[in-house]
Amino acid sequence: QVQLVESGGGLVQAGGSLRVSCAASGRTFSSYMMGWFRQAPGKEREFVAAIRWTTGSTYYADSVKGRFTVSRDNAKKQVYLQMNSLKPEDTAVYYCAAGQNYYLVRLAEKYNYWGQGTQVTVSS
Repeated sequence: QVQLVESGGGLVQAGGSLRVSCAASGRTFSSYMMGWFRQAPGKEREFVAAIRWTTGSTYYADSVKGRFTVSRDNAKKQVYLQMNSLKPEDTAVYYCAAGQNYYLVRLAEKYNYWGQGTQVTVSS
């Protein structure tokens, strides 16, 4: 079992920055793929970014590439999503997820564990 807890969401103006964190605990998850997804009101959950815990390989949605950076701290067992140049359309609940699929990293159904989510609101 893996437990994930997100933090760091909040309200920010367009063009600003925010970092959300995901604290992982539980069984050994060093072999996991860690993903970030988001869901805006009335929309489906969508892939944002992912990082492979062991190698640090990263993956991004086209909509956030160049603005968002995903990283991890092995010692602290935390995964981060640094969000820069935020836009109102980035407003959503952001979820951290963990799974053992290394290929279909953009599919939510390939992740087994999910956090409770943290709200990010970008005002125009």
